[in-house]
Amino acid sequence: MKISSDAIDRARRVKLIIFDVDGVLTDGGIYHGANGELFKAFHCRDGFGITLAHMCGLKTAIITGRTSAMTAYRAAELKIDAVLQGQMNKRAAYKSLKAQFNVTDEEICYVADDVIDLPVFVQVGFRAAVGDAVHEVIERAHFVADNFGGHGAVRDVAEFILKAKGFWAAIIERYTTAEFDDKELTALNQ
Repeated sequence: MKISSDAIDRARRVKLIIFDVDGVLTDGGIYHGANGELFKAFHCRDGFGITLAHMCGLKTAIITGRTSAMTAYRAAELKIDAVLQGQMNKRAAYKSLKAQFNVTDEEICYVADDVIDLPVFVQVGFRAAVGDAVHEVIERAHFVADNFGGHGAVRDVAEFILKAKGFWAAIIERYTTAEFDDKELTALNQ
């Protein structure tokens, strides 16, 4: 795991987490069935990390170059706030998300794995890379996950941000105390 000296301060400012899909939310494999259907494998811990981020008031979005029904399905299941597929020009998609969520570069985390992500990656306040990202992404990252894309890296990023923002103890309390109410966790972000 790589963590820059200012990673915690940068993570504290995050209000929006943007994910690439192939190689970040998935392992990068694209599986075609006999009838041409497309399959992707998503990791449950990554999904739960996104759910925890939502519980703490963070917004989430996807910018991906490919268009996939599986991505749309998984994003809907996780209640991702915005999904921009078929975006080969990720800068334009990024600009649209900044306006939609009324956030600054410093308030955005982008989770990346490959050079196609660099135009957006270099603009955001908190740059996170999956553990198996290409060298050019890793060298520019503030945080590099221990886990690989599609194998828990998104959870690593979400957990790091939630710890930096001071939410983690309340999350653990929520899951170890029967009396803890989800509304109490949400109220921590007010």
